[in-house]
Amino acid sequence: MQKKSKRDGILFFVKYPEIGNVKSRLSTQIDKKFVVTLYKSFVEDILEMLKDLDYNILICYYPLGKLESFNKWIGRKYLYLPQNGEDLGERMKNCFIQGFSQGFKKLVVIGSDSPDFPDAIMKEAFHKLDKYDSVIGPCKDGGYYLLGFTNKGFSPTVFQGVLWGTSEVFAKTMELLKNRSLQVYVLSEWQDVDTFDDLKDLYLRNREDTFKTSKTMKILSNYFHTIHDK
Repeated sequence: MQKKSKRDGILFFVKYPEIGNVKSRLSTQIDKKFVVTLYKSFVEDILEMLKDLDYNILICYYPLGKLESFNKWIGRKYLYLPQNGEDLGERMKNCFIQGFSQGFKKLVVIGSDSPDFPDAIMKEAFHKLDKYDSVIGPCKDGGYYLLGFTNKGFSPTVFQGVLWGTSEVFAKTMELLKNRSLQVYVLSEWQDVDTFDDLKDLYLRNREDTFKTSKTMKILSNYFHTIHDK
């Protein structure tokens, strides 16, 4: 486990990169092998962004039998937590419970669908947890890209009754948070990559940004130039 100065942790939800296991919607639109390569670059770019921040990284891995494969892929320096549960909500709930049981005071969960996610938003999320019970970052598609709690503000019930993968996820979660009288800070909107249009938008918006040197952008630059040349 990384030795960081704070008892703050990032629950990074990662699936093992195999055909049929990652980016199912995108895999219906472009080559499945390419999608796996792309997903690996997403994860690696996010870890690159996180590595210099003062927060512990907890890899929440799936499927459960792939721990050794994860160790070989991204290394043994992280704390690994299994994603136990029947759906995404139950898996997130259980990872929060595991993390807080290990003494963390603030925990934030993110996925691997936003490779250009900026460190400034992560810093803002943890900063706001000094004053708020919870933070949440809405996606343009109606979901959320980040959810965080303090150990005292955590409510396991905010994951119940949510129709995961729909455009109602953010709104329903906000309703559940407010019903529990939690003070919630809403971060800036960001965009996940779920479809080919999302992928194209990711490429276009980062061509002149600092993210242009990332693994993801190098792969996409080659990909879109190849398409254009055909």
